[in-house]
Amino acid sequence: MADKADINVLYEQSVQCVESEIDFVDETFQQLRGRKAKLLREDFCGTANTSCEWIRRRKTNKAISVDLNNDVLKWGRQHKVGKLNKEQKKRITLINDNVLDVKTGKIDTALAMNFSYWIFEDRPTMIKYFKKIHKTLVDDGIFFLDAFGGYEAYQEMKERTEHDKFTYVWDQASYNPVTGHCQCYIHFKFKDGSKINKAFSYAWRLWSLPELTEMLTEAGFKATVYWEGTDEDTDEGNGIFEPSTEGEADAGWIAYIVAEK
Repeated sequence: MADKADINVLYEQSVQCVESEIDFVDETFQQLRGRKAKLLREDFCGTANTSCEWIRRRKTNKAISVDLNNDVLKWGRQHKVGKLNKEQKKRITLINDNVLDVKTGKIDTALAMNFSYWIFEDRPTMIKYFKKIHKTLVDDGIFFLDAFGGYEAYQEMKERTEHDKFTYVWDQASYNPVTGHCQCYIHFKFKDGSKINKAFSYAWRLWSLPELTEMLTEAGFKATVYWEGTDEDTDEGNGIFEPSTEGEADAGWIAYIVAEK
């Protein structure tokens, strides 16, 4: 089964929920600014799946999708953008470039999701990136990011999630407490015993929320953490993220950071 599997499809089924992500971006921007965002830039866009969801929401929406990996952009152009109708395709632009160098003109909102921006492992580079986004946003623009943490985030461990036809394995292979550097992988295992090892590889710094919000502030933003609420019946996350200055010391958590210009 592994030899017939498409890792980009597996990734989307395992990791992404672009509908809820765009719901959060769209609703939060409206709440904070009293208007709808129109032009969205998705950095580290991968297959541009999130951008395509943005395009489908309204005929006034436009998207710019930026990624350094041209192969994954080609896949997205064929399998994601290719499924948009003729009119929708005119409103999305895919750019193969480094987010530190790309110039796209003024935008309403920018996204750096799935922790992809953690590829910047030192403060000067991260702040440089944040400042570039700040400069690119319109006067009332908003930058949306996500982050993860919890005491298990610092452990070398594997977490398995069962799906109908495969098992998703999140592998925190190594963590250096001196530098904060972590090496993570995604593996996929199938019911016939076949597997795809290291389908995706991530070399990141494990940043904390205070570090990120302080750097965003230094770059000129007003940064607010949106913490996920808890389902009273399951004691798990309820998918509702609200502004908060306090969080629970859970084994694992995911939060949004909303950075207002």
